[in-house]
Amino acid sequence: MNIILIFRIAFRALARNKMRSALTMLGIVIGVSAVIAMVSIGQGAQASVQEQIANVGTNLLFVGAGSQNVGGVRSGTGATNSNRLTVEDIEAIRREIPSVAMASPTVNTRAQLVFGNQNWNTQVQGVNEQFPQIKKWDVSSGEFFTEADVRTAARVIVLGQTVAESLYPGTDPVGQMVRVRELPFRVIGVMKAKGQDAGGRDQDDTAFAPFTAVQKKLLSITYVQFAHVSAISPAATYTAQDQITELLRQRHKLAPNEENDFFVRNLTDVAEAADETNRIMTILLGSIAGVSLLVGGIGIMNIMLVSVTERTREIGIRMAVGARSSAVRTQFLIESIVLSLTGGAIGIVFGIAVSFVIPMMLGWRTLISLVAIVGSVIFSVAVGVFFGYYPARKAAGLDPIDALRYE
Repeated sequence: MNIILIFRIAFRALARNKMRSALTMLGIVIGVSAVIAMVSIGQGAQASVQEQIANVGTNLLFVGAGSQNVGGVRSGTGATNSNRLTVEDIEAIRREIPSVAMASPTVNTRAQLVFGNQNWNTQVQGVNEQFPQIKKWDVSSGEFFTEADVRTAARVIVLGQTVAESLYPGTDPVGQMVRVRELPFRVIGVMKAKGQDAGGRDQDDTAFAPFTAVQKKLLSITYVQFAHVSAISPAATYTAQDQITELLRQRHKLAPNEENDFFVRNLTDVAEAADETNRIMTILLGSIAGVSLLVGGIGIMNIMLVSVTERTREIGIRMAVGARSSAVRTQFLIESIVLSLTGGAIGIVFGIAVSFVIPMMLGWRTLISLVAIVGSVIFSVAVGVFFGYYPARKAAGLDPIDALRYE
């Protein structure tokens, strides 16, 4: 049995009816291209979510005041005098919990920033000197404030890119003065552009000052609203979450039957949930597109059965002159595989092309998956073998005498 000769015969047989062969391959082409395009969309969405979560910060936990249940009503952040976090709480977290690397007390307010004839209303966030390391957010020009600035409640401020461009268009704001609620602050730095967060909020539309300065000079408070806490590793966030909860319950003197008057939110949970959601969506999209491959395979089996019927006399002649049943079976099986592989190859080209076109037309991010391409090739071969086997076996099982008599 000459396998090369069988391939030549298979190609010649398929070339006899080019239109029918092309239409048969169309189902495989659509199926493969759809799988590649859908998986690339799913993986692109997954990569985008992971980048947005990474922009928020790694190993990150939020610790906030609130969640006290009074008369069936759960109070929010800083709702009552007894329901607050203190600077000492955050210092205790940083000092006493080994799974915590850094922590920053945080207070927020909105304020009108004025420079010359320019003004901009933005969020002013009071943090400490560890905030850039916790959030993985670098300074593009100038510098971030120091521990000494925090300790002395210095009136210094670091601007986000949106604020800097709005107040100081075309000029370097570092070293300039800006009024924050009529109080002069010296601009000492500008943060790198961060872009939008997962909720669509512009992260660059904010300014940072020592939390002590924001507490005393803008809010007139002594407590902190919440804290950014960085664990020593992603795996340690769960240990840190439990240890922070236990420590704050002790510090707040909560009885065993009392609910927490604070919350600890683990961003690793959010990241893992988002990643799992996108992974499931990718599988779902790929599976739906994979149905097209099954439909294409059924089309191949249908055409191969028709081909066996049309070529019954040809099969009889070959078997009469000595062709074995295995050779006939291999011939029709190879014809089926050639159809599916050719359709698969064309589908891969179309799928990759669609994956490049989607971002340009719809603005969606795509990420072409090598696994999806290799899987599509393997699946194409499997479709050819699976759906071509029955027609091939039927051809090999024909009786030569009956086949020669077939009209």
